[in-house]
Amino acid sequence: MNARVENSIPSSDAKALEKQFETRFSTRPSVIAVAPGRVNLIGEHTDYNGGYVLPLAIDRVCGMAGRISGGEQFVVRSVDRDEEVCFSHGDLTPGPRGDFGDYLRGVVAGFVDRGVEVPAFEAVISSTVPVGSGLSSSAALEMATATLIESMTGHELPLLDKALLCQRAEHDFVGVPCGLMDQYTSAFGEAGHLVLLDCATNASELVPFADPNVALLVINSNVRHRLADGEYAVRRRQCEAAAKKLGVIFLRDVEVLDEANTNLEPEELRRARHIVSENVRTLAAVEDLRRGDWSTVGRHMYASHQSLRDEFEVSCSELDVIVEICQSLGEAGGVFGARMTGGGFGGCAIALVRTDQISAIQDRVEREYAERTKIQPTLFSVRPGPGAQLSSMEAAT
Repeated sequence: MNARVENSIPSSDAKALEKQFETRFSTRPSVIAVAPGRVNLIGEHTDYNGGYVLPLAIDRVCGMAGRISGGEQFVVRSVDRDEEVCFSHGDLTPGPRGDFGDYLRGVVAGFVDRGVEVPAFEAVISSTVPVGSGLSSSAALEMATATLIESMTGHELPLLDKALLCQRAEHDFVGVPCGLMDQYTSAFGEAGHLVLLDCATNASELVPFADPNVALLVINSNVRHRLADGEYAVRRRQCEAAAKKLGVIFLRDVEVLDEANTNLEPEELRRARHIVSENVRTLAAVEDLRRGDWSTVGRHMYASHQSLRDEFEVSCSELDVIVEICQSLGEAGGVFGARMTGGGFGGCAIALVRTDQISAIQDRVEREYAERTKIQPTLFSVRPGPGAQLSSMEAAT
């Protein structure tokens, strides 16, 4: 098998995961697979509209330690959830059951559908990707599962096929009609680079992000409003309806939106307006990143948030407060730009900041956000990391 084998998680974390497996199953795992979450710098809700996105695989991962069991049941324990799921090959019918096993069943079913004999296995999962934060903990789980299965079966998939398999798992077994960005980034991520993905063709290119003077700060609002999942599906339907009325396959194909001569409903028009402008912003941001023009990249980020708030209507008061605080700091305070990231209605914002001012920025955002919302945020900086791979611990087990 030619999968990447790198020390993508600290050896202490890998050893802890191995120990947790031993505690649960009274034996050592044969393999540890890891897959990163992702954060999107710019290009939001454009993926399922055939547009452009600019994410990065983050240095927070889902780790999965496992071994073939020799039995008939897949048994997987989540350390973080303190839950365990069991299922068999007879349980691979699409449809959600409402637990984290839906992601696992979907990935196993994807390999089985490709004619791969997937043996029942035992596994333990632990993740440093916050759940429900918009950092794609689900894609990390799916990709870690797929990487584990590749190692166990010796059947390695091309990265694009692997990402598509995991996306299909989320569609059919979880019931979330997500775009491909999350799984793609978890598969294709590279250290020191952002990934510019054309979601119409699934082609991508790497955009360097290695200047030590700038960093990315993730600010978790620690709220998730209950309408998030349902409204995601609503937005997707609205975009599809708008594209059909405009006579295109994807809203990405609309270069100039002639608002005066459309038969779009007001909501459809606002959704289309966001997608068209967001694609322009994303491509412009790439060129500005290549030039190291951080100020202009930051302006694109603020404009993206405003459009997501007003045109796509997926922000919330807590995310707006975070962006307002960042704007009040401004470049003099070390912040070039900020925006909500992810599906919306809670989760995280991302800020482009000066590295040497991170500590002061964190203190200010944390204090003001707590004062204004009565909620304690979680803040951490991220760097672009590698995609899904086997942990180097695998070689020693």
